Formats: sequence, structure tokens, C-alpha cells
Amino acid sequence: MAIVIRKLVAGDEAVLANVASGDFDEPVRPDLTARFLATPNYRIFVALDGDLVVGMCTGFTHFHPDKDEEFFVNELGVDDAYRRQGIGQRLLEAMLAEARTMGCPDAWLGTEHDNPEALALYRKIMRGEDTEESMSIFTYDLKGH
Repeated sequence: MAIVIRKLVAGDEAVLANVASGDFDEPVRPDLTARFLATPNYRIFVALDGDLVVGMCTGFTHFHPDKDEEFFVNELGVDDAYRRQGIGQRLLEAMLAEARTMGCPDAWLGTEHDNPEALALYRKIMRGEDTEESMSIFTYDLKGH
């Protein structure tokens, strides 16, 4: 069966009830799914093998008092059994096309320096037209403070 890339919208919550184990970091919660799909500036594309979600890409727009709205690609995940088939590239290209449709002049994402698969994909999609920046990402655990 061919893999289908699909944008989810409010009302599509049931699609995320059947997700392959490698797509998300944690189990998908129905309450958060409904909230996510109802938020106007949030987007999610999924890769479907029949009714099984085998990949996903999420993102959202944001802006600052001194900057136009831009698009942040938050996560991209493909189940291990479906990797190296172009699914991640198709998901990311769909997300970037959506950001263009939304009128965003820029989109950005980040990944760890020790994630060669992601780095290779993101560089491939850049096609030499965009920039890669070196940056550090800091994560703060706010539960214990």
C-alpha cells in the first residue's frame, strides 16, 4: 500500500488513535490531540500506511514585536520500520509548503549535532539555497523548581 501524507485538522483526532511506536516520544493523549488540532497556528502532517500513522511532522507559527511571523518545525518522526523510504522528506516538504501557504517568509528547525540522519535530510532539503547555523539548545526542567 502506498504511504499517504495528510494534514490533520480539527475533527481528525481519531487518526492519532492508531500510531506506530516510533512516531512520537510519548503516547498520544486525546485531550492534547484535540487541543493541538483546535489551535489555529499549529500544524501536523502524518504519513499513513492504511489507517496506521507511521510518521508525523508538527510545527507552528510565532512572531515577536520586532519580527514577522515565522514557522518553526517542531518535530519530525518516522517509525523505524518505515525509515529510508523518503517519508521524512515528504512530511517535511509538506510542512514547508504549508508554511509558505500561511504566508511565512521563513521556517526553521533544530536538531542535535549527533543525529546524522536528520542532518542529512535537512541538508538535502536545503538544496544549497538556505543557511545552516551552529547553535546550542538548552532544556530546562520546570517541574522541580
